[in-house]
Amino acid sequence: MPPIPGSGLAKGLAVTLRTMTKKTVTAQYPDVQPELPPRSRGVIALFEENCTVCMLCARECPDWCIYIDSHKETVPAAAPGGRERSRNVLDRFAIDFSLCMYCGICIEVCPFDALFWSPEFEYAETDILELTHERDKLREWMWTVPEPPALDPGAEEPKEIAAARKTVEKLEAQRAQEAQQAQQKEEGEE
Repeated sequence: MPPIPGSGLAKGLAVTLRTMTKKTVTAQYPDVQPELPPRSRGVIALFEENCTVCMLCARECPDWCIYIDSHKETVPAAAPGGRERSRNVLDRFAIDFSLCMYCGICIEVCPFDALFWSPEFEYAETDILELTHERDKLREWMWTVPEPPALDPGAEEPKEIAAARKTVEKLEAQRAQEAQQAQQKEEGEE
């Protein structure tokens, strides 16, 4: 059956009329902060105390927007007769957000949990050169990082924890059996 002439126009007008009768929802942005999803990617925050200057984040960054400078410092021996150690000390940690594509690779590869996603998104600048944020600014955003979500109570237990629990239960059963055998020996000797 051929379509009725003008049916497309009628459908379009019906959609328009339905939309016009609904209440409008306007976000009053500057006055009312938006409800962000729990895992929204705003800006990268730095927990400087955990950074060991391993440079993994800078090496893995596809945009090369992370700049790290450090120096080596000698740490005296912990015990008498021990040897001195050297460690890296962070001098500069900066991220150029004009280059960053917010892929999160730097956060994923950090073995010491020094980088986190912060939901902070209001960091626009009038000059593109000011989008390179140094470690002081990145440290400020660390305190806006939300707590990780709780584990789902109905979720399956991780395999590592299940294996550890089985090992502990096995050791406890073995100790209980040994204690029972020792007690039976003592009773038999009396």
